[in-house]
Amino acid sequence: MRSITLGILLCIATFFTAGAQSSYDDPMSQALLKAFDELLDEDPRDPETLVRRAGLYYAHHDYVKALDDINTAMKYYEPGDEEVRYPAYQLRAKVYQRQKKYDDALADLNSVLSMSPQDYGTIYQRAVVLYELGRYQEANADYNLMLRLNPRSQDALLGLASVAVKQNNLGTANELADRAVALSPNRSEIYVGRASVRRLMGDDQGAVDDYVTAISVDNASTARALQNLVDMSRSNYPTVMAGLSSAISKAPRNGMYYFIRAMIAQGHCNYLAAIADYDKIINENLDSYPGLNGALAECYYYLGRYDRALLNADYAISATDDNAFYYVLKSRIKRALGDSEAALEAAEKALEKTPEDIDALQAKALAQVDLGQYADASIALSEAAMVNPENPTLQILRGWILGDYRKQQTNAERAYEMVLDMDYDFDNVQSLRGFALLALDRKEQADKWMERVLDTADDYDGAVNYYAACYYAQSGMPERALRCMEASLQKGYANYHNWTKATEANINCAPLRTNPQFTALLEKYSHLFK
Repeated sequence: MRSITLGILLCIATFFTAGAQSSYDDPMSQALLKAFDELLDEDPRDPETLVRRAGLYYAHHDYVKALDDINTAMKYYEPGDEEVRYPAYQLRAKVYQRQKKYDDALADLNSVLSMSPQDYGTIYQRAVVLYELGRYQEANADYNLMLRLNPRSQDALLGLASVAVKQNNLGTANELADRAVALSPNRSEIYVGRASVRRLMGDDQGAVDDYVTAISVDNASTARALQNLVDMSRSNYPTVMAGLSSAISKAPRNGMYYFIRAMIAQGHCNYLAAIADYDKIINENLDSYPGLNGALAECYYYLGRYDRALLNADYAISATDDNAFYYVLKSRIKRALGDSEAALEAAEKALEKTPEDIDALQAKALAQVDLGQYADASIALSEAAMVNPENPTLQILRGWILGDYRKQQTNAERAYEMVLDMDYDFDNVQSLRGFALLALDRKEQADKWMERVLDTADDYDGAVNYYAACYYAQSGMPERALRCMEASLQKGYANYHNWTKATEANINCAPLRTNPQFTALLEKYSHLFK
């Protein structure tokens, strides 16, 4: 088993937890965009420049802009010369594929292959598109063509295995996937590929084993394997944890496995299990990284053990200069302890490191609210909203401060309306749509939103029912709120801080806290917190 620094894994975990978003902030992308824009200012009808800019948009997952540029370029190519359109067809097919417009992608791929019938990459892409369209026989033909061009094609073998699963030939699928692995057993990528076939077959345990093996073989596929483990844990948490525990039993000194298990446990609000694994890494010197103490600080904070949280946050801060996030944690902890001045100071230190950090600006605003600095809090949240205008929490907090503290009802309503205009699925609980509707006195619509969320959302860790408990507590339905609270606790939602301390805006269960049944439920499920 190889060794991998937990720092790298922690960065990957943070990347996935936050939700990867592409941007053009890096200097190279900015320079390229500027160069393309200048060229197109001189000649807006230059198809080659349009396609090259579309390629940059595609690389940043900006598929709408990429497609617009390619379609514009197609109008400006010289008529009758199909070959010059070759790169445009190739790129547009990729865009359509990302957008799941498989029929459109197939048309462009056929155009490419009419010009270059043995283009291996395009044949592979067409096979994938045909598979997605359910045209398995045709996909099979392309995968077999790939094997004729390259008899050691692992992509072709895995593709044939996937088709075999769809055709209920599970034995053949297993054999093909194993053949693919046997061709290069020392490459992590191939285990990620076989895992996808195993998941298709319903063999979750085998898939977890493959993802763990991929992480242990080399660094190339660590991010993908980790993301897949996180995704799988949402639908089959016990199997993922069992697979990681099995890996630990075989390599008990591999800190990486403990970290992954802890990170996934923490993501499911199972803070006690996460703490045990983080402590194991630190106490047995399996690895050393300030992020471990940062993770411990976060877990203890959520469990309401603020003194332990503060000790770990301070250690993480002192151990590295890259400590903005740990200052944000410290600000939250200090605020929970009632020391708003220290909370504000910590948030400002985080902003010295990262001036536009949304979490730091939010921490600063909440500390300022506690200190009665309502105008300053509004400014901090407005700055954060400028950085991320699609963050519903920021606008809910703005509406709360503007309405409840600054008595600017019109501006408060405008902030809540902005939540309703955000591009979230209607039944996504993180859209906070119902809370905004409730603040706007549109209770009937808010109730429908909450009911639909409960009917459709996959509440794998109890967070959805936690939000429902908050919603019904705030809307004056305590019995319904308590039922949702118990459902949340049954699913393991162990965020004791949120249950007992959170007071921000109307996204909390504060109205329940004087109810004896609330206390009884916390006692009944105290094993989650102690």
